[in-house]
Amino acid sequence: MKAGLRTVRLELAEPLRISRSTMSARDAVWLTVEHDGVAGHGEAVSSVYFGLRTESVERLLAAVGTDLARFPDPECALEALRAGELAGEHTPAAVTAATEAALLDLVGKRADSPVHRLLGVVEPPVTATARTMGITSLARAATQARALAADGFAIIKVKAGSPDPEDDVERVRVIRDAAPRARLLLDPNGAWTTAQAEALLPRYAELGVEAVEQPVAPGDPEALGALAERSPLPVIADEDAVDLEDVRRLAGRVQGVNVKLAKCGGVQAALRIAAAIDGSGTELMLGCLTASSLGLAPAVHLADRARWADLDGHLLLAHDPWTGIGGEDGVVRASARPGLGVAEREVSREGVA
Repeated sequence: MKAGLRTVRLELAEPLRISRSTMSARDAVWLTVEHDGVAGHGEAVSSVYFGLRTESVERLLAAVGTDLARFPDPECALEALRAGELAGEHTPAAVTAATEAALLDLVGKRADSPVHRLLGVVEPPVTATARTMGITSLARAATQARALAADGFAIIKVKAGSPDPEDDVERVRVIRDAAPRARLLLDPNGAWTTAQAEALLPRYAELGVEAVEQPVAPGDPEALGALAERSPLPVIADEDAVDLEDVRRLAGRVQGVNVKLAKCGGVQAALRIAAAIDGSGTELMLGCLTASSLGLAPAVHLADRARWADLDGHLLLAHDPWTGIGGEDGVVRASARPGLGVAEREVSREGVA
């Protein structure tokens, strides 16, 4: 097997403001693995929050790509990856997830099977995805909510964590009025104190918010669990639920955990988390980083296992360089084509490093 890398700048259609930062672009590093004339692809994106610098991602994926040459075929390499013999325990989760995605894509193509069938699901998963709205003006929020509802989005996730909490409450009220039938999720990204959360959550419950992600700062899962026990809304852990051990500590304490493949280490890691919370009263949310359809595709093949899907990272881009999972109408769909089922769009190579 041989591997290659390509780095592309992903520009957002508009800056996304959340409680801790505003993002307008990020880099995507594509790993391509070839064997016997067939190629598989995976993607890892840069992230300030997760400490993933573009140069580090490139270096680590290049090292994995070099190591792939010692395996006779992608099936053996995939088995070694999952056993921890290809990417070690100190390899960032996003790098492991991208490597696994490329191998799954290649193995699926060689078997003439889509990834969801490799995972034991016959029919391609089809699920409604939330569409994220950043912290913005009331007028912009109303306009965007009406447009999303008209496009078919049944779930809207609203970012919160403004310096004045009343601004967030009013924005949710405006969005509720503009899209009265939409299911609303709220995500302060850990911006509130426990006292603020206890004061605000009943007000959001009155506005019809369905659930809240990570209302308080990460680092104290006991406090998050205690808040969830008192909350009038389901509490979904995100920043406090990075890997399997985190989730085991929270299982049965919170109502949901947000699993991102780039956060936990890929498809197999996500399946282990899903098994760990099964029957605990804690349900699965599948989330994502802002990425292309290539980066989102592995999670879409798992979407039938989640109560909540927030798989809209590709929809936030000014231009998605890959296609194959849909989502523009509020519904993402795993392809029945072999592998991940995505294809690169025909574009100029401008901006490619």
